[in-house]
Amino acid sequence: MLLGVNIDHVATIRQARYKDLKKVRPWAEPDLLAAARDVAAAGAHSITVHLREDRRHVQDSDLALLKRKIDLDLNLEMADVPEILRIALKLRPDEVCLVPEHRQEVTTEGGLDVHRRWRSLRRAVGRLESAGIRTSLFIDPDRWQIEAAFRTGASCVELHTGRFANARTPGGRRRQFIKLRQAAALARAGGLQVNAGHGLHYDNVRWMRRIPLLHTLNIGHSIVSRAVFIGLRQAVREMLALIR
Repeated sequence: MLLGVNIDHVATIRQARYKDLKKVRPWAEPDLLAAARDVAAAGAHSITVHLREDRRHVQDSDLALLKRKIDLDLNLEMADVPEILRIALKLRPDEVCLVPEHRQEVTTEGGLDVHRRWRSLRRAVGRLESAGIRTSLFIDPDRWQIEAAFRTGASCVELHTGRFANARTPGGRRRQFIKLRQAAALARAGGLQVNAGHGLHYDNVRWMRRIPLLHTLNIGHSIVSRAVFIGLRQAVREMLALIR
């Protein structure tokens, strides 16, 4: 199982001070490129960033710099909107993960409704895959969403682990884990790569080792939070040790 590290919240800290910064400057701290280099040095397998329509954290110039300077796979999270799709097709990251996006949310909450939107998503997926970009759909562990994902032509799904992470009782956590395990099996049986993420942290990530079909875990907030106290490289190393 591989680890992708989402460094959006490093950019969130930067933008808290430099909220009008649209182009990367060497004096704007913390440096997103330095963070990505630390993640790579610690042994992570990919970098994830989300280019939101409102540009609340990652900026367009961040993407160009990361793509040019970092020797790790770059996974771009994005909404299915024309402007961001044009940027993705020009930049050509290694992977794109299509996610729902709402202006008032703090972070992405819940998966795409692929079952309802599969025709429009199929168009976006087709353009991205034709450009050689591995394309993923961020979905809830639901049979209908997985079957709809098959029809889009995507290479991959990323299972939303938020309900599992937020379960308040052992029984609730167990039920959500079973849904994740069943969804992973169904997706893999259909030929999809299966990733997972959202709300995973140093305590609950051990459960994911019990789903052998998972390819990559994308984790951000917990790692960046731990890095405040022990440094980013060590925080990544500790997470890698847990998923192994």
